[in-house]
Amino acid sequence: MALGTGIEWTEATWNPVTGCTLISPGCKNCYAKALARRLQAMGQPNYRNGFAPTLQPQMLELPLTWKRPRTIFVNSMSDLFHEQVPIDYLQSVFDVMRRARWHRFQVLTKRSERLKSVASRLPWPDHIWMGVSVESERYLYRVDHLREIGATVRFLSLEPLLGPLPNLKLDGIQWVIVGGESGPGARPMNPSWVTEIRDLCARSEVPFFFKQWGGRDKRRAGRMLEGRTWDALPRRIGSASATPT
Repeated sequence: MALGTGIEWTEATWNPVTGCTLISPGCKNCYAKALARRLQAMGQPNYRNGFAPTLQPQMLELPLTWKRPRTIFVNSMSDLFHEQVPIDYLQSVFDVMRRARWHRFQVLTKRSERLKSVASRLPWPDHIWMGVSVESERYLYRVDHLREIGATVRFLSLEPLLGPLPNLKLDGIQWVIVGGESGPGARPMNPSWVTEIRDLCARSEVPFFFKQWGGRDKRRAGRMLEGRTWDALPRRIGSASATPT
């Protein structure tokens, strides 16, 4: 249920869907897959199917019970736009987000084609942020798809960053997160890839958030870049309403 989280760029997570399937090289060492298997072994009922895509309707209205405003990462353990998530269920998730207007929701997907195909059937109030993950140059088309979405805040998660992105364009993007892969088998991230993106963000006046260097021990590697942390947030952060009584 996750009232808190160790993810540096959010405050809480909410998983109305769990489980996923691998779609591109960035998924190779998926933290959620390993965690789901551990939770299954521990008998956590939401992970009875391990990492198989599973709807969790009992979790749908959880954000409505959180009275203190939070920034919430939606589906840290899945991809909301997975092909096995029916459109009516997807609309139910967005309806909860629409109603929970005192929070800010961060939705992130690698399945930009499906996002693009169903976006017109979903509400896009200011407090629902939409992002795509891009791990290498090959997947920059996801950014093009994101630009067509009517969200006020469109953001990029360039994590795990597996190569340089010399052709990245930031028009229509309000926030960029960059991070290296972590855990056993983590693939290295070249510092020049990071600084090139940071400098592009500076030229484009887009807030830049550096999440981590990653590696086998991400805490030891830290998140300092050229002697400081980079924690910028979107300037257009949405218009979350007052806390309900």
